[in-house]
Amino acid sequence: MNMDWINDALANLSEQSQIEGLERQGQLTKPPGSLGELEAMAVRLCAMQGVGKPSVDNAKIVVFAGDHGITEEGVSAFPQVVTGEMIKNFSAGGAAITALADQQGADFEVVNVGIVVDLPAMEKVVDATVMPGTSNFAKQAAMTADQLAQALQAGKVAAERAHAQGATLFIGGDMGIGNTSSATALSAWVLNDDANNHVGPGTGLDAQGVDHKGKVIAAALAKHANAMSSPIEALRHVGGLEVAALVGAYIRCAQLGVTVLVDGFITTSAALIAAQIQPQITDWMFFSHASAEPGHQAMVKALQAKPILDLGMRLGEGSGAGVALSILKSACATHNNMATFAEAAVSEKSA
Repeated sequence: MNMDWINDALANLSEQSQIEGLERQGQLTKPPGSLGELEAMAVRLCAMQGVGKPSVDNAKIVVFAGDHGITEEGVSAFPQVVTGEMIKNFSAGGAAITALADQQGADFEVVNVGIVVDLPAMEKVVDATVMPGTSNFAKQAAMTADQLAQALQAGKVAAERAHAQGATLFIGGDMGIGNTSSATALSAWVLNDDANNHVGPGTGLDAQGVDHKGKVIAAALAKHANAMSSPIEALRHVGGLEVAALVGAYIRCAQLGVTVLVDGFITTSAALIAAQIQPQITDWMFFSHASAEPGHQAMVKALQAKPILDLGMRLGEGSGAGVALSILKSACATHNNMATFAEAAVSEKSA
């Protein structure tokens, strides 16, 4: 399967709409800059959406799910069957992200890119299975080139589905036991750093478990070092199916001109790889929160990003983005619905 599409041009931001947004901010009944980051967010959304009054009311949340062969190395506190059990929980509406999707009035779906258990057809679950979880990257590449292309394609199709539904904002979530190991490996590779500086407890490892996890990932990076000559090869060797799908979704969203709200540790590792492929992609991204996972801070810094929230969250699923969506909605509400000085007959600041 071909993956050349990932290099296709990204959509252009509207400079004219950005100017209009800035001009409107200057006319609203408030001291200039007094709404802080909300003002900057609203203006960025104007540029992304090509409008003077942006909206993120039509948000699409897609959780990509995949299992990881690296769990054979004892790097996770939970067994792999949990991934499938959580997909059932998503479908039933019992997870944190589904509660947040309901709160936000956001459309929600799960894309199963490949897990170790077979699942029946379920509501809100799209089957895009590539393989039953990745191979153990401590021993071999996580995926073949064709499997990687299929995972990227699953993300591309999900982004196109969101765009066709008129989504003004795309949130990608993740579910996959072992995926913090992939995210850590990708982060360490991009930043050319020791994996032990990025490794964290994931779903609840103790200090000894974290130390073991760091050693496993560092050894795997050393094993594949010569083969990982590009971001695509790094993703193929130590990535996950759901991480690859996120990379595909992010790139396709930016090509289609759909705003992306990045969640936490796993999704930021996908954003980091996407930015290695398409450096301008961060123009289309907001970063929702500062994850409690140690490696997240380094990735955010490398991307020159500014997380909207810092709530000590580390669940994944897209949950941090589900909360941060409220802030973007507030940015739009104040930008769109406040009166201008002229409309409200309020005196402006003296010259």
